[in-house]
Amino acid sequence: MRDNGAVNHPDQDTSTEPSTESGTISRDESEKGSRLYPRVTSFRSRRGSLTEPQQAAWDRQWPQIGRDVGDDLIDTTAWFGREAPLIVEIGSGTGTATAAMAKAEPHVNLIAVEVYRPGLAQLLQLVERNELSNVRVLRGDAVEVLEHMVAPESLTGVRVFFPDPWPKARHHKRRLLQAPTFALIASRLKPGGVLHVATDHAEYAEAIREAGDAEPLLTELDWESPMTHERPVTKFEDKAHKVGSTITELIWGKIK
Repeated sequence: MRDNGAVNHPDQDTSTEPSTESGTISRDESEKGSRLYPRVTSFRSRRGSLTEPQQAAWDRQWPQIGRDVGDDLIDTTAWFGREAPLIVEIGSGTGTATAAMAKAEPHVNLIAVEVYRPGLAQLLQLVERNELSNVRVLRGDAVEVLEHMVAPESLTGVRVFFPDPWPKARHHKRRLLQAPTFALIASRLKPGGVLHVATDHAEYAEAIREAGDAEPLLTELDWESPMTHERPVTKFEDKAHKVGSTITELIWGKIK
């Protein structure tokens, strides 16, 4: 798993394969025909034990700021204890970027979504260490979060940093950022809201650009963004720079 928000890169996978091909949370087969946004699967289920400090941070923090993905709409005002612009980060990894950006934007409520428990535990440690009150975490499938837990036109922004590129052609169907997911994200953004994507995979970047540009509710951002686009350079991204990988930033705004 990349430490800056990726969802389990296959080249670094130490996972136990799940019973389903994608590792997503399964639903009754009868629901598939009525799904508004066709299922896009994008990650492998992974297991990992927590260190003692991670477990201690989990025990202290999770009951207040964490929850598993479910079907209930989130009352974000109650969960955060305030009303504020809401940003969802899909694939927060170990939370390096999440914590840094939350610290830089204390006026924003940030929900980090990740499937890997040790990564979430590291984020909880960062939240505790930096005394961040504006971070909440969800464990599970980000598509489920957007479909069932986030209200339409409620998000100021969505961030997807270094999603798994699934580089083999036969695996492209598992990529997160395809037309159905762009439509779903766009439906959850407020008018004027922003989708910010970063990737180091050149071919995937072009596919993302094509799919994003084709979404009718998204357009080139030509107004002042309601959120920062500054990202901290993590260890993973630093390694990508050193081997000559180009980082592509893609930003869209929802039509006002």
